[in-house]
Amino acid sequence: MQDALWTMPATAQAEAVRGADVSAVELVESHLDRIAEVNPQVNAVTQLLAERAREAAARTDRRRAAGERLGPLAGVPFTVKETTAVEGVPTTFGVKRFRDLVASADAPPVARLRAAGAIPIGHSNIPTLILAGVHTRSELFGDTVNPWDSSRTPGGSSGGDAVAVATGMAALGLGNDSGGSVRVPAQFCGVAGLKPSIGRFPADHRILGPDDPGPASQMLVTDGPLARSVGDLRLAYEVLAGTDPRDPRAVPVPAYGEPLAGPVKVAVVADPGGHGVHPTVRAAVETAADALRDAGYDVREVPDVPRLDEALEAYGRITVTEFAPNWPAVRELLGKGGDRYIGMAMEQTPPATADELMKLMGTWMNIRRSWAGFLDSYPLLLGPVFTEPPVEPGLESRDRPGRDRVGSGMRLCTVTSFVGVPGVAVPTGMADGLPTGVQIVGRAFREDLCLDAAQAIEDRLGVLAPVDPRVGGLAD
Repeated sequence: MQDALWTMPATAQAEAVRGADVSAVELVESHLDRIAEVNPQVNAVTQLLAERAREAAARTDRRRAAGERLGPLAGVPFTVKETTAVEGVPTTFGVKRFRDLVASADAPPVARLRAAGAIPIGHSNIPTLILAGVHTRSELFGDTVNPWDSSRTPGGSSGGDAVAVATGMAALGLGNDSGGSVRVPAQFCGVAGLKPSIGRFPADHRILGPDDPGPASQMLVTDGPLARSVGDLRLAYEVLAGTDPRDPRAVPVPAYGEPLAGPVKVAVVADPGGHGVHPTVRAAVETAADALRDAGYDVREVPDVPRLDEALEAYGRITVTEFAPNWPAVRELLGKGGDRYIGMAMEQTPPATADELMKLMGTWMNIRRSWAGFLDSYPLLLGPVFTEPPVEPGLESRDRPGRDRVGSGMRLCTVTSFVGVPGVAVPTGMADGLPTGVQIVGRAFREDLCLDAAQAIEDRLGVLAPVDPRVGGLAD
């Protein structure tokens, strides 16, 4: 494992390819060998694009031999979530009915990564339709296994990418996040993940045909990368940031803002909303806070984040209202058991009337104002990704107490998605054989500040991956 090319950071992989120290073909073959070794144990890569990846790598090598300048991610293999289009490959959403839904073009983030020289090596697993729960289990591909402990979920809905990156099957993963779907699996699998600001990365989340989804899906879902190190995450961020005519939401904001005067203030909230936090999670937040103090940040504990419970209620009501008209068709696609997670939400939260929805949209903006004021005083927030250690697979779909427990665990992720601000999940170490981690949340379009703080934490606490799976096979 120590000398294999797949163990190298993405930055080093690209540098080696550009410098002709290794060929892109050799790099891809190293990852394909790793997938053959590891994927049968963890089931993260769903559609292997081996021949396509080999052809892309050979083209990269020919370009280098011809003296062409290669991109910042030259030859670097990456996985793509089953929700996100790769040209010529089915975008299945983990559903048997969509197994032949072949994409006619790359989604904008795939196109940007590919233009930078990265090579798609496979699609990655998700919960069915990304709606069947937090655990990565799909109708079409089955369960993905946490490489640290098969009795714990890898998280989701970008769990396939997190596991692929953690185990070295890919240097980068391309997931998406509307309430923790990048950050939770990143923490559960011991890697780093970025949820960007709304409008930072161009995307296209249309599923069938030309029609766009409703406002909740437009404003909550952001594509984001996963990586083993913050440096790799930063490189992916630089490539993904920008505009695309296919996404009018993407705005031409510089990837790096003006430096802040004096020590950057960091608010610390270990137990958002006061709903409880596990001792190992609190310890991870305290460890990260100490690392930031050591790095020169002005770290201050504050009573709480703004309007957490109100934001959670509004998030749930708005999303349920958007789901309601299509729920019968979606429920059929999810199938028996797969419908429990969303079904419990539909039963618990009635759709809003037109008048109520208009008021909720105003509440949404008002909560964003409150957060903008909070982050004006504290440019960064340090808190948990999930307020418990990784839970057992499928807990959230088992019954209402399980669903409520998981929903509470990821409450800071949910609220920060609701207000549209960036967050970086970064590991802090191990506890009881499982990865621990935190997230750094920042002002809108200041991903750079989040990445700087995450780098300071990583510099002092180290990286956890790649890891060999500690499992003998798929969990029951």
